[in-house]
Amino acid sequence: MPESTRAATGPAFLAARRAVDTAKTRTTRLAVQGVDQEAAADAQALATALAVLLQRRSPQAWEAIDLVAAGRTQAEAAAALGISRQAVGQRLAAAANEVEQDLHPVLARLLGRAEGGRR
Repeated sequence: MPESTRAATGPAFLAARRAVDTAKTRTTRLAVQGVDQEAAADAQALATALAVLLQRRSPQAWEAIDLVAAGRTQAEAAAALGISRQAVGQRLAAAANEVEQDLHPVLARLLGRAEGGRR
């Protein structure tokens, strides 16, 4: 390792430095850099969309999501929250939880391609 991060070189350090500089100018504070610039741009767009989706969730939606993500059924989450199972389903739907979960592997594949892999 070099004595300072400013002295670091190599593709990984340079890409990380570019990503940090780019993130400073974005409202979501996310930046994707990579060898495959098209895949990096696609990953950037998807990561930004996911960040906006997550930022717009209500505290009530997060409560339901956290319980279901921990392995509880919607009925169990409803009992824990003192609401109906339908209300839990409505919170999950309003939060686009299923959409988010579907997009995670897509983002992972795009990030893999951006770094030069063919995932």
